[in-house]
Amino acid sequence: MTATATRPPVQESTAPVHRGGASAITLGLLLVVVAFAVIDIAQGTSDVGLSDVWHAAIGDGDHTSASVVAASRLPRAVAGLVVGLALGAAGRALQTMSRNVLASPDTLAVNAGSYLALALFAVTGVSVPLLASSGVAFVGALAASAVVLGVSGLGTGTVRLVLAGTALALGLDAVTQSLLLLFPQETEGLFQWNQGSIAQNGFDGILQMLPVIAVALLGLLLVSRRLDALALGDDEARGLGVAVGRTRLIVVVLTALLAAAAVTLTGPLGYAGLCAPALVRPLVARYKGFVRTRANIPLAGLVGAGLVLGSDVLLRTFVTADRSTGIPTGTVTSLLGAVFLVVMAVRLKEGGDAQEPERTRIPGRVAYLVTLAVVAAVLVGLVIAGALLGDNVLLLGDLTNWATGRAGSAISFVLDTRVPRVLSALLAGAALALSGTLVQAVTRNPLAEPSVLGVSGGGALGAVLATTAATGIGTWGIAGAAFAGSAAAAVLVFGLAARGGFRQNRVILVGIGVSAATTALIGLVIVLTDPFNAAKALTWLSGSTYGRELPDLLPVGIALLLGGALAVASRRDLDLVSLDDDTPRLLGLPLAPRRFLLLATAVVLTATAVAAAGTIGFVGLVAPHAARALVGRRHARVLPTAVLLGACLVVLADTLGRTVIAPSQLGAGLMTSLVGTPYFIYLLVRTRR
Repeated sequence: MTATATRPPVQESTAPVHRGGASAITLGLLLVVVAFAVIDIAQGTSDVGLSDVWHAAIGDGDHTSASVVAASRLPRAVAGLVVGLALGAAGRALQTMSRNVLASPDTLAVNAGSYLALALFAVTGVSVPLLASSGVAFVGALAASAVVLGVSGLGTGTVRLVLAGTALALGLDAVTQSLLLLFPQETEGLFQWNQGSIAQNGFDGILQMLPVIAVALLGLLLVSRRLDALALGDDEARGLGVAVGRTRLIVVVLTALLAAAAVTLTGPLGYAGLCAPALVRPLVARYKGFVRTRANIPLAGLVGAGLVLGSDVLLRTFVTADRSTGIPTGTVTSLLGAVFLVVMAVRLKEGGDAQEPERTRIPGRVAYLVTLAVVAAVLVGLVIAGALLGDNVLLLGDLTNWATGRAGSAISFVLDTRVPRVLSALLAGAALALSGTLVQAVTRNPLAEPSVLGVSGGGALGAVLATTAATGIGTWGIAGAAFAGSAAAAVLVFGLAARGGFRQNRVILVGIGVSAATTALIGLVIVLTDPFNAAKALTWLSGSTYGRELPDLLPVGIALLLGGALAVASRRDLDLVSLDDDTPRLLGLPLAPRRFLLLATAVVLTATAVAAAGTIGFVGLVAPHAARALVGRRHARVLPTAVLLGACLVVLADTLGRTVIAPSQLGAGLMTSLVGTPYFIYLLVRTRR
């Protein structure tokens, strides 16, 4: 069964209540932006205050103060102003075009596309001017936004757009992280750049990007009348003589150009293009002077400038001057955007949750047992292959001799380090698959998955904090920190989503918001720690099993054993819970306590999997779907099949990551993202109607 999501219009249907006041509001916002800029210029490590700024501005200050202001602080403030203007205007234009309140350069994966394009260009080792880099970023941004808009149906559906953008961004980021790990010298500094910082070395970059941004803004203003028509609806716009497809193409190109210029100059400032239009929307509804696009796009740009500069001022106000230089402004804007997504999700009233199509064919018992046996045999073969393949290829006899204690020292060394990695991948994959099965059943959401819902991100944040802050922390300490992070994320996601009965739209948006917050905080931790910890955390985030030993597998093994037993004992309850809320209550099932128990089990499974193998995405999505396609929807059959399939997927990903480009390695999480992203997008396309 499928359903169509009702899209909330950006252009408010109620008439503005005030005809005047727009000029006063604009002037007030302009004064706020100027005040933020002046304060931002006055902040820094050097002893230069507001009076020094004033004297330097009028030309009678001492040479030292003037040079500090001119060479460092003034370019930083101007960059924040220019980039905020570009992102705010781009976000407002995209929301008006798609009539979608969550359209922005972030939700269209524009930043991820630009990041990947620049990383691909960086590995070539060719040095190009900043303007050419902007062209490279523009190509990546345009390609990513085209894919997202195509998959989501040009923005028709708030949640679908965010899901498509999030899934594509995860896949593109996985490719980019692979490049960063494989080419550390060529891509040096790209990770820090990706956190988004408005710090500048002079005005050269700003002067090169200003014409690009000015041309794109002028283009949006020239098509503003067409955007006004699009805000009324496609049919109404066609009735007014507007070429809908051509107008959308022009807007996407212009907004991608704005986003690419901003990204090239400062790196991605997360969610600035989402929050600024949201702050403008009440003003559009209240004041007649802001109703037309030609007025509210510049207004959104002004608010975006204030948001970026205000975030920088906030950061440098509450963090010491020496410490704030290492914290990117994009971290603050990303956290603000994450909060905004969560608030939007809680207030979301639209219906039309995407459902997985029902399957009428139920395999017989013999067919089910044959399927289970085949999957188990495939898993055994993959485990053996994983033990034999790598930078040193072994023979089956070597493995047999090692198992019986007759192998030589060289073979024993290889297998002593390789077998724990294979077992770690097996247990982590099985745990994530079981966790995804439980979450999808309890939330009745075919798109729910621990990494998308932020549970894996919370566990990764806890583990990264533990490994970077505590020296010599043991296996159980990392597992405990990961569990604390996953539990905190789960309480926030499921607690907020429980209002209204786990509405699919709500739980997905809350999860994406929490995931964005954990990603920003993980980036902050990495930026603030020493290079060794940064490399270790990056490897952790890629889902690597590198360096795992048999004791490291105890937490996930115990969690999988106990969680699996509980899931099997609750198989009939899972069948009932996955139907609706009324049926379990009519049959006497205590719905709330059982939901809590199953979700808590899923959190423990996810946290221990993260502790064992790092962040591995999409396993909890792909494995349950594949299991239901093979054996039907009864959880007595789905549970063991999904666990085996999840183990197969991660063992295969880990083996490929260690073998394909040996002696270099890629994390299993990166490999599963490359598989899971297309599958996730396929599910979105399949449930579009």
